[in-house]
Amino acid sequence: NTKISSTDLSNIYQSIPLLAVDEPDGLINGIDAYREIIRGNIEYECLAECGHYRRAELDELVEIMADAAATVKDYITIGGEPKPSQNVRSVLLKLTPPHIEYVMERMAENTTEIHNIRAYLLTALYNAPQTIDHHYRSRVNHDLYGVPQ
Repeated sequence: NTKISSTDLSNIYQSIPLLAVDEPDGLINGIDAYREIIRGNIEYECLAECGHYRRAELDELVEIMADAAATVKDYITIGGEPKPSQNVRSVLLKLTPPHIEYVMERMAENTTEIHNIRAYLLTALYNAPQTIDHHYRSRVNHDLYGVPQ
């Protein structure tokens, strides 16, 4: 087999230009490009058709992610702290179906009032890769506590 295969997607992300504010229709095209990349990364159709999630909820997450990824601002506020938009974009473009499921499950279990839902969801999405493993580990530990092994 002489065909070269690459799983490094960083070149794809680098090929999407950062858009200037003075390009009126450029911003929409940029958001569209990021939206398609994000949908592919999170396997949007599979998540939407599996029946566990409403398409409207998935669309909201995709739109929040695409909007943040296409921003021309230098910083994006995450959890009340300014983060370089390049870093936020990088994290959002690496999210996978388990990250989206994790965020949606946490939202379904949330009973507190959220005043700025967009900021809350963006923070949850940004933090998902850093918290998902510990969350599920703590649930397993809780469920197995006191069970003889």
